[in-house]
Amino acid sequence: MTPILSLLLRDIRLATRAGGSAALALAFFAAVATLVPLGVGADLKLLARVAAGVLWVAAVLAALLSLDRLFQADFEDGSLDLIALSPLSLESIAAAKIAAHWLTTGLPLTVLSPLLGLMFGLPPPAIVTLALSLLIGTPSVSALGAIGAGLTLSIRRGGLILPLLVLPLLAPAVIFGAGAVQAMLDAMPNGALLLLAAFSVAATLLSPFAAAGAVRLNLAG
Repeated sequence: MTPILSLLLRDIRLATRAGGSAALALAFFAAVATLVPLGVGADLKLLARVAAGVLWVAAVLAALLSLDRLFQADFEDGSLDLIALSPLSLESIAAAKIAAHWLTTGLPLTVLSPLLGLMFGLPPPAIVTLALSLLIGTPSVSALGAIGAGLTLSIRRGGLILPLLVLPLLAPAVIFGAGAVQAMLDAMPNGALLLLAAFSVAATLLSPFAAAGAVRLNLAG
């Protein structure tokens, strides 16, 4: 087994064990999506109009819940120093952790989204578009979140600062993701999915280098 695969599987096991961050993210996502219809009311047309924005914001916030622990747990117990001394580069380490976070958070949120879309009265084509937009866009949430996690690594209560750093960067993902679903509802294709895919690919490719630089800065300090 290669070192990067070992690190990926290790982080997946830590996230999915009892009380891990994956279950917490799913519970938060489901709770927010359940509470909004209770507050808005039973108007299915209104719920369908707000569904994309609500579910995308809920998914982003759910993913952010576990991002502060992306490097923090390993930093606190000294594991990150040992991992940094391994043959893997910090860029590879960051990429593995981003992948593990998406597999345990972004992918389960995507799988759960069609069920929550039904609660909002979304028609089947819009539900498919919602799931597809989350599948395409959630990797950028994990990727950009890793940069914030690296920057706040040595800050006490960095988890409180991380959302303030990351949320503005994720605005395009929310806009394009929700816009794609809205375009499907209005039967007016607007290319939002293509823009979301371009944003997600750029974020996923560049973020490991930025996150590695932030981690390297904290380890050196």
